[in-house]
Formats: sequence, structure tokens, C-alpha cells
Amino acid sequence: MDWAEKYRPAHLADLVGNTTAVRQIADWARNWTNKSRPLLIYGKPGIGKTSTAYALANDMNWEVIELNASDQRTAAVIERIAGAGSVTASLTGAVRKLVVLDEADNLQGNSDRGGAKAILECIRNAQQPMVLIANDLYGLSPEIRARCEPVQFKAVPARSIAPRLRYLCSAEKITCSDAAIHAIAESAEGDIRSAVNMLYASALGRDSLDDAQVHTSQKDERVSIFSLVSALFGRTGDDELMRLSYDVDDTPETVEQWVEGSVHLIADPPAVGQAYRHLARADEYLGYTYRRQYHTLWRYATAVMLLGVADAAGGKGIHTRIMPPERWQKMSTAKKQKAIRLATLNKVSGMMHIPQNTLRESYLGTITLLVEQDPAGYARDLLFDADQLNFFLNDRARSAEIIRALVQEEKDREKEQKKEAAQQKKTRKEPKESKKEVPVDEPPAKVPDESQTVIPQAVPESPPPETPETKKTPSQSQSTLFDGF
Repeated sequence: MDWAEKYRPAHLADLVGNTTAVRQIADWARNWTNKSRPLLIYGKPGIGKTSTAYALANDMNWEVIELNASDQRTAAVIERIAGAGSVTASLTGAVRKLVVLDEADNLQGNSDRGGAKAILECIRNAQQPMVLIANDLYGLSPEIRARCEPVQFKAVPARSIAPRLRYLCSAEKITCSDAAIHAIAESAEGDIRSAVNMLYASALGRDSLDDAQVHTSQKDERVSIFSLVSALFGRTGDDELMRLSYDVDDTPETVEQWVEGSVHLIADPPAVGQAYRHLARADEYLGYTYRRQYHTLWRYATAVMLLGVADAAGGKGIHTRIMPPERWQKMSTAKKQKAIRLATLNKVSGMMHIPQNTLRESYLGTITLLVEQDPAGYARDLLFDADQLNFFLNDRARSAEIIRALVQEEKDREKEQKKEAAQQKKTRKEPKESKKEVPVDEPPAKVPDESQTVIPQAVPESPPPETPETKKTPSQSQSTLFDGF
């Protein structure tokens, strides 16, 4: 067993670094109620996010239900595992169940279809504490972020990692020099899991470890797109910039879109024009790549794009948050609007029993006028949400207000039904209780006064009434011999 798993912290007190975030998580767990929002723990990999969730469950005596990126996270799977776990009680005797959704920002592809919507439904209906773990906060949808309580985990400083590495060496009875400990802690760059793995790989088969034996176990680091864009606007050499581009997992086309989304941050207008000319030239190479399937041209596209934009930026740095390309946000908005339109037309066409194309081409204007006359009635009958009602009204504030009123009306109706059911149950019990005889205390018998004692006179006894069995049958005259038989 590797040391990262063998020495995983079992309690919150054993965690290294992020003291403020751990204290915030402990307070959330102690004060948790059904109305508490789920936790959203985010930060770079390897800094203790998942270990914190398990340590919290251990300290609170909670059962853990985990769903990570290795599982297929379709809507059905999430509803069956996380959804059911968030609304049912524990069967193992634990106080509560902690639902942990690891790598919540890594929902993509057909295998995770519908996963984000299912996570949102789990959050809305959760009756158990829930923790979402993500590397990138903005990789989650805004709806999920708005319904969670964010907790940021930061990189663990080397001065906090070094004592943990010394403890591992002591536990494994390995002699390790201070220089080797500090070399591993510094090269981990805040990733404590990577530091533990480097120590494990360096000490494998050895009883002692020095600085010279650590250099072969450096961290295999993947560069993020944010690091590349930051280096692009800074004073980074051409060779280093190209090396960073090779370590990024994204394709040159994706890198081009990120760079294009940040070009407007260049202050000098002529330099902005120069940067766009280099991007246009790189885009031509990308077009040749896809048309001719000659992927060697990617190298030229990356070089022209990065080196040209870096020269235009002038190494003045970037002093604002690096955001995803604006076109991605527009595409996401258009995709969401299309989904709302299709869902709305599907409900209306189902009610009218006509195809969607016919409804859209011939009757959409008439339906819009009808909905504007009675928006609450149509929203109630067709089960519209605020976005679907806004499709007809084109007034987001009014649509949200109408849906809130309908939701409150439904809640009041459910309360009234529960009250009536309780009243009927009470009335059914009352007749049964009324049939029971209530004992009444009899007054004490009066003791007769001897001076006024009345001697009762003898009353002639009346003969007891004859019972039907003792009655004599009337005598009959026998006229023939056979009558006697």
C-alpha cells in the first residue's frame, strides 16, 4: 500500500494546512440542519479536499456515500446512489450519512449525460449533509455554485509539508536528511499528496535517504491553461513558453480561444492589432490541419500564436482574473435557451396534440397572447418553470414572481390537505373511544337508624311463572285407536 493511502488523515486534527477552511467545515457539520446548504470544497489537486471529507465523517460518526469521476455519473446513477442516499437515513447505526461527490466539475461526455441536472435535484431535495469537491470552481454551473457554500483549499506551504514528511520517515523507520525533506517539500509546490508519493518512491528499498537520491522522483506536473496564459503576458522566454504549451492538455484550437479571450487586456491598441494578426495567421494553420489532416501544422500554429502574442503583450503581465473565452459563454447561453424553447414547445404541442413545427409556424403567436392573458393558469396546468414561462412573457422578473406564487400556493394546499387528513383521522378515533364505559363512583349506602327500623310485613309469595318447557299440553279426546299413537 502506498503511503498516501496508508497514512491518510483519519481526523480533522491530523490534516496539514488550510486551518481556516477546516475550521469552517467543522462548524458547518456541527450546526448542520435540513436547511443548511451543501459544502463546495474547491482547490488544486492533492491538497487534502477528499481526505477532509472522510475525516469529517469519521469525527462526526457519519456514514460516507461517495460518487467519483471513475463512476458513470448519468442522471439515473446519481439519483440512485447520491439522490437516494441524501434523503434516506443510515442503516448502519451512524448518526447521519455524508454524500460526497468528488470531481463534481468533471462532468462531460455521454457517460455523464444529465449529471449536472441530477446533482442540482439532489441539492434541492437533500435531507442529509452533502459535500461537492471540485478542482475548478468555475467548472461547475452557476446554479450549483449558487446553492452551495464554497470553501477554498489553498496550496500547502513547504514549511507545513516538511513536518509531515519527517513523521512518515519516523513511522517507516527511515533516516532522511533535512536537505532531502526540504527538496521534496519545495518541489511538490503545495501538493502534499505528490510530496508523500515522491518520498515513497525515493525511499523504496532504502533505509536512509539524502538529497542526491531525491532528484529522480520529481513531480510529474501538468500545466494548466491559466499558467500558460499568465506566462504569455509575463516575461517568459520563448523556449519556456513552448515547453508550457506542450505540457497543457488542451488542443491548440482551445488554447487559441483562451488567448483570444485575453487579448483585449493588452493596453496598447496597436499591440492589440498585432496580436490579432498573429492569431489570424495561427488560425489559418489550424484550418489547414483539419482540412488536410496534417497535424504537424499544429506546431507552427502554436508557435505563431504564442510567440506573436507574447511579443505584442510586451511582458507587462496580466492584472485581472483570467476568464474563459466569451464565445463559450455565448454558446452556453444559446444552448440553454434552445433547451428551454424545445421543452416549452414540447409541453404545449402535447397539450394541443399537434407537431412542434406546426405550433411554431402557425400558432405560436396565438398561444403567446393566451398565455399573456392568464400566465398563472397556463403555468399551473402545463407545469412551467420560470424560464419556460419567460419564453412567452419575455419578462423574467414577472415570470419568477408568478412561479413563486404558484409554489407557495402548492405548499399551502399541501398543508391544508395534511391538516384535513389529521382531522379525519382524529374523528375516526373518537367514536371508538366513546363506546368505552366510564366507571361512575356509586354513593355509599346509608346505614339505617335502629330507632326507626321498620319491620317488613310478610308478603304472600306469588307462584313462579311457568316456563314454556313446564307448560302442560291440552288433553285431546281419542276418537280412534290410531289417534293414541
